[in-house]
Amino acid sequence: MDRPAMKYTALIGAVVAALALGGCAKTQTAMDNHNAEIAPDPKDVETEAGPPLTADTHFAAGQLAESRGDLHAAVTQYQDALKLDEHHMATLYRLGCTYVQLKSYGEAMAVWHRYLEATDNSAFAYSNLAFTEELAGLPQKAEQDYQRGVARDPNNEPCRVNFGLMLARHGRVPEAIIQLQAVLDAAEVHFNIASVYELQNRPAMAKLEYKRALAVDPNFADAKEKLASLGGVESAD
Repeated sequence: MDRPAMKYTALIGAVVAALALGGCAKTQTAMDNHNAEIAPDPKDVETEAGPPLTADTHFAAGQLAESRGDLHAAVTQYQDALKLDEHHMATLYRLGCTYVQLKSYGEAMAVWHRYLEATDNSAFAYSNLAFTEELAGLPQKAEQDYQRGVARDPNNEPCRVNFGLMLARHGRVPEAIIQLQAVLDAAEVHFNIASVYELQNRPAMAKLEYKRALAVDPNFADAKEKLASLGGVESAD
């Protein structure tokens, strides 16, 4: 029986794929999951006789704007929500993510610092901040904040995995493996290292790591598919 999809986490899947930094192609639920039912844009709502708009209303409107691809409008709605409730956790999270998608890394880092305070310095928040710092070209700061996140919660999967991926991207593979194997099984560790090599256009090393993943788990479907795409021996079932 094939294993479930591999564990491979990052801040925002679309952002990492777009930047080709060796991050995730898919995300897990390891990150904070702040969702809300999408409400109409406040501009479309009659408010003269109704109750005043709330932070939740602006947050939902921001989600709607994101779903339409209008990230600047989403930022405006999230900012309006925070004017009404500066500690609105879901809004802080989505605003940070939206700024990252806009590549406004300075603004995103400022939001993640607020999110850290709101979450009592959670490992999730440190992972978000560190990932953004790497995107901003600040790997030393990113490493420090990943270490803070790991110290806060040694079993936090996104912090460990994103830290490991960053180390692998910078050629520190033995250190990367230490971080990855703290929360992933051996096949998943090899798969993640292989994915970094593949995105760095190092197909021979990628093939070797995909083969190692399959040696540990012959039913690892994702590894079979990746190896086949690189012209390896294995093929997808």
